[in-house]
Amino acid sequence: MQKINEMAGKAAPPTILVNIPKLVSAYYTEIPDISISEQRVKFGTSGHRGSSFERNFNESHILAITQAICDYRKQQNITGPLFLGIDTHALSIPAFASALEVLAANGVDVMIAHDDGFTPTPVISHAILVYNRGKKSQLADGIVVTPSHNPPDEGGFKYNPCNGGPAEPVITNWIESSANAYIGNGLKGVKRIIFEKALHASTTHRHNYVDGYVKDLINVIDMNAIRDSKIEIGVDPLGGAGVKYWRPIADYYNLNMTVVSDVVDPTFSFMTVDWDGKIRMDPSSSYAMQRLIKLTKKYQISFACDTDHDRHGIVTRDYGLLSPNHYLSAAILYLFQHRPRWKKEASVGKTVVSSRMIDFASAKSGRKVFEVPVGFKWFVDGLLDGSLAFVGEESAGASFVRIDGSVWTTDKDGITASLLSAEITARTGKDPGQIYQELVGEFGDSSFERFETIATKEQREIIKNLTPDHVKLKDLAGEEIKGVYNKAPGNNQPIGGIKVVAESGWFAARPSGTEDIYRIYVESFNGKEHMNRILEQAQNVVKEALVRTGTRDTIN
Repeated sequence: MQKINEMAGKAAPPTILVNIPKLVSAYYTEIPDISISEQRVKFGTSGHRGSSFERNFNESHILAITQAICDYRKQQNITGPLFLGIDTHALSIPAFASALEVLAANGVDVMIAHDDGFTPTPVISHAILVYNRGKKSQLADGIVVTPSHNPPDEGGFKYNPCNGGPAEPVITNWIESSANAYIGNGLKGVKRIIFEKALHASTTHRHNYVDGYVKDLINVIDMNAIRDSKIEIGVDPLGGAGVKYWRPIADYYNLNMTVVSDVVDPTFSFMTVDWDGKIRMDPSSSYAMQRLIKLTKKYQISFACDTDHDRHGIVTRDYGLLSPNHYLSAAILYLFQHRPRWKKEASVGKTVVSSRMIDFASAKSGRKVFEVPVGFKWFVDGLLDGSLAFVGEESAGASFVRIDGSVWTTDKDGITASLLSAEITARTGKDPGQIYQELVGEFGDSSFERFETIATKEQREIIKNLTPDHVKLKDLAGEEIKGVYNKAPGNNQPIGGIKVVAESGWFAARPSGTEDIYRIYVESFNGKEHMNRILEQAQNVVKEALVRTGTRDTIN
C-alpha cells in the first residue's frame, strides 16, 4: 500500500509553502542544459510541465516552445487567431509574458482575457470551436498555460490545435523536437519583442471569454431546471482559473449558488495537504478537498474544480466526496435518459484505467464503450464527429456534447461536469451518489483504488514498456485471466504500461505522464479483500520487472 503522509488532509504548514519570489526568479535566471534529459522540453499526456527550480520550466523553454508553435502554425497554414489562457499557478504569469512576446513578434493574432484575468482550459477549447464553426480556412487554435492540479512550484504549457483539444503526439513530438533545437542553439531564430510592446501590439486583442462561455452553457446544461429547483449549491474554485466564472454563472442564470471562497494565492496556502505531503489542487482527492467536505451538510450538492478547471470533484450530503468513477457512471446513466436529441449510435469514451461500472452503465443505456489510453487527446475526434457523446477518465476529467448532440468542448470541462451534478439533482430529486447506488444494486459494488508511489525516470520507463510477456501470472486472485494487453482495445494505441483483466477484477500499472510517480490501478467486484489480493499480484509484476532490469521498486 502507498504510504500516507502524516500531514495528509491537514492545513498546509508554512514550512512547505513555495517561495514565490525565488520561484519566479529561477524562471528567468536558471538556464536549462538540454544534454540532461530532465531539462529538455518534454510533452506528457497534456503538455510540457516542470518547475523552474528543476530547470525544466524556465524562460528558455517557453520562448522556444512558443516559437516552435509559431513555426508549426506557419507550416500548417493556420492563420486565424490564437486563444491564450492562463491559470493561477505562480509560473503562469511569467510564462504568459514570454509567450506573448514571441507570438507578437511572429505577427500572430492573439486573444487574451479582456480583464487580464485567468481563463480555464475548457473555456479555451470552447472558444476555439465556436470560432472555427463552419469555417474551412483561417482557423483558430490555442495555448493554455497550466500544470493542471500539480503542486504550486510547477508550471505547464500546452497547445490545443484547431480541433480544440489537446494536441496529438505527431504534433507535440514536432513541437518538442523543434523547441529543444532552439534551446540547444542558444535560442537563435526565436523572434521576440519586449512585453509592453507585445501587450499593445495591433495583433494582441482583448476577448471576453467569460460572456462567451457563460451565456452558451444553456446549450449543454439544463440551467433552467437548476434555477427553478432552487437547490442549494456550493462551489469551491480551489483558487483556480474559474474563480471569476462562478459568480457570473450564478447571476446570469439566477442560481442558488454560493462560492465558498474566491481567494487567489499562488502558494495555495488555503489547501489541505494531499496524500504525499504535497499541496495539490486535486478535486478527486479527499485529502485535498477537506474544505468543501466539511461543508457537506450545508448544501444539497457541492463541487470543486482543479486549478485550470478541467477536472471536477462532486460532494453530496449523503455520500460526501464521490469517487470520479462513481460520478462518471451515474452521469452516463442520467444523460442517456435525458438527452433525446443525442445520436442513437453515439458511444461512451473511457480510459483503460477507469472503472468497469462505466461499461455496465453504458450497456444499461444501450451504448457501446470506446476504451483508449490515458490522455484526453484520444477522445477529440469522436467528440468532433459525434461518434462519442460522453467521455471520461478516472482522474476526474470529462466532457459531453451539447443538448442537440453537437460538440461542446474537446478538452476536459470541469465546469459543465460540475453543473451536471446540479442538473441531475434538480431534475431527478436524487443526487449522483444515490443514482450510483442504483447501479450498485444491479451490478454489485466496486472496490477501486489508485496507488501511487515516487519513481525514478528509469523506473517509469521500464513500467511504460511492460508487455504481456512480462506477466507470468497463472490467475488473478483465483480467477481465470481473460486478457493481458499493453494496447487499448478501442484504438489499439499503446497504454504506456500493462493491464490484466479477469471476470470480477483487473489491474493496470503505468507511469504518470506529468509527475515523478507511477500508479497501480485495481478494481474488484468481489470486495476489498479480493481487490487487495489483485493489488499484491500487481505489485509483484512490477517488482519482478524492475528486479530483472536491475532497478528497485519503492512501493510499500
